[in-house]
Amino acid sequence: MLIYEMKLQGTQGQYNQLDSAIRTGRFVRNSIIRAWIDREVKSRNDAYKYCTKLAHNPKFPWAKQLNSMARQAHAERAWAAIERFYQNCKANVAGKKGFPKFKKYQIRDSVEYKTSGWKLSEDRRYLTFTDGFKAGTFKLWGSRNLHFYQINQIKRVRVVRRYDGYYAQFSIDHTREEKKNLTGTQLGIDLGLNHFYTDSAGEKVDNPRFLRQGERKIKKLQRRLSRTQKGSQNRSKARNRLGRAHLKVSRRRNDWAVKLAQRVIQSNDLVAIENLKVRNMMKNHKLAKSIADAAWYRFREWLEYFGRVYGVPVVTVEPAYTSVNCSSCGEKVVKTLSTRTHQCPHCGYVADRDENAAINILQSALRELATTLGHRESHASGENDLCLVEETQASKPTRGKRKVPQ
Repeated sequence: MLIYEMKLQGTQGQYNQLDSAIRTGRFVRNSIIRAWIDREVKSRNDAYKYCTKLAHNPKFPWAKQLNSMARQAHAERAWAAIERFYQNCKANVAGKKGFPKFKKYQIRDSVEYKTSGWKLSEDRRYLTFTDGFKAGTFKLWGSRNLHFYQINQIKRVRVVRRYDGYYAQFSIDHTREEKKNLTGTQLGIDLGLNHFYTDSAGEKVDNPRFLRQGERKIKKLQRRLSRTQKGSQNRSKARNRLGRAHLKVSRRRNDWAVKLAQRVIQSNDLVAIENLKVRNMMKNHKLAKSIADAAWYRFREWLEYFGRVYGVPVVTVEPAYTSVNCSSCGEKVVKTLSTRTHQCPHCGYVADRDENAAINILQSALRELATTLGHRESHASGENDLCLVEETQASKPTRGKRKVPQ
């Protein structure tokens, strides 16, 4: 599934209609959450039926203006939150189980359409919304070309509102596959803060620290926002300027992570990375801002995505003892966090601390991959035998006794 995003250009009146559609979608989701709490909705089908009930309720005339499939899409959002809560309770997840909450108004919001309620022009440069809100036709701005795909491949259209405008996201039913030549190299990656990562070949990539770069401007805009009067037009403008500054930092960080992950995947035949629990690490308030600015998990997500695209296995390993164990002899060498050089007293191996950890991560990934392949081969052979046995046993009662030739 591909997601193409393009900016919508229209008038202020059209944007107001999109705001009404977004507000109605949020109303449908919150209403289904309330109905679930009141025991009126007990399944996904009940959520769909409740959408029809809302549309025919004279108290909520705006609910009928939203496209019926759009109402179903927001019902699916509500039920996804409910199912996630059930799964966390069933799995006995520690801490809060994620009880579904009501969504409140925020700038970053969206409304989602399925296969109806919208229409693309023949040149694929204009998008028209045909539901009851009558938002009209918008011009699409973007570098993506939708001519490569058929209309029936577009499964969903999502309108996203951000601080710098409105965007249309097209969910396209297409699997992206790219060809890649074998390089014969395997890479282990150790993530960090001083350097974004150090690989098993000894290469270090600097941490760009995009939030730190834009922090001075963000603090200035925050001070200006705090001086404005609540509910005033100046406060709305100041909030918008602050949101744009944060949006710029987020986009720079994501663009950098995408390009770096693609370059890593294209240059190697196997990539190993540590499975960091970033949420738990964020509890350290002295390092939380730096960890959030590094975007380790976003980088891992893009690594796994490009790994599927180019057919490169991306293996995640547990980070325990990767900095302690010696990558040469395997003995434990206890070090403090300030010790940045690994010196093994057992074999005399000397290397950078992060490089030693990256080599250990790669070795762990190779062992894990070999074990997984070995299990697959054994299970595959056992499964074939089991199928033969079950097939023979199932066919015994249906067969008659064969006559033995004399």
